[in-house]
Amino acid sequence: MITVESIRIGRVRTSGDPSARDLTHRGWTTGFYKMPVEGKVEVGTLGLVGDEVADTLHHGGPDKALLCYAASHYPFWADEYPELTGGISAGALGENLTITGAAEADVCIGDRFRLGSCRLQVSQPRQPCWKISRRWGIKTFTKRVTQTGRTGWYLRVLTPGRICAGQQLELIDRPHPTWTVARANDLMFGREADRLAVTELMQLGPLAESWKRDLA
Repeated sequence: MITVESIRIGRVRTSGDPSARDLTHRGWTTGFYKMPVEGKVEVGTLGLVGDEVADTLHHGGPDKALLCYAASHYPFWADEYPELTGGISAGALGENLTITGAAEADVCIGDRFRLGSCRLQVSQPRQPCWKISRRWGIKTFTKRVTQTGRTGWYLRVLTPGRICAGQQLELIDRPHPTWTVARANDLMFGREADRLAVTELMQLGPLAESWKRDLA
């Protein structure tokens, strides 16, 4: 049973806003800081209404409408970085949906889910960026997210609607059961070296075009 533990949105914060200063006390512009929202939330083709993206070149868009992250990863990060215990909890990796009951090995590229009145589809694994390290002031954090495969994954919105925390993600269709998010990560980041598998992954219709370009 896959459940949405929390729903989070973030406003873009600028270098002039003290709330956007990280542990190194340097300003930056980001939509990384996500806050929980209560009740029903409107979801459009570009994601949650009210959620903002600072870097529209690398983030956001229909293929990256909703970022999911497994709640089960947070105890690992608390152990990995004990100096941040208490701060590493739901929303700490900048996700929109904190998920219980599934992680990268449990969802596949192209999976279609029903959530509330929405229909959603897994489009790609997340490619962790420098903002994870910047947010927490730990240089190794982004690299460790990649190395461990605890990346999270993106959903595209096939049917807009409304969702709320506590609802279950109901699997409607799984067209590519051998292509888990975890396996796609392994290919992208060199943990699996199989050129035929790379070609097969690139040919998956539901995989985001940006991922296909990076694989190529």
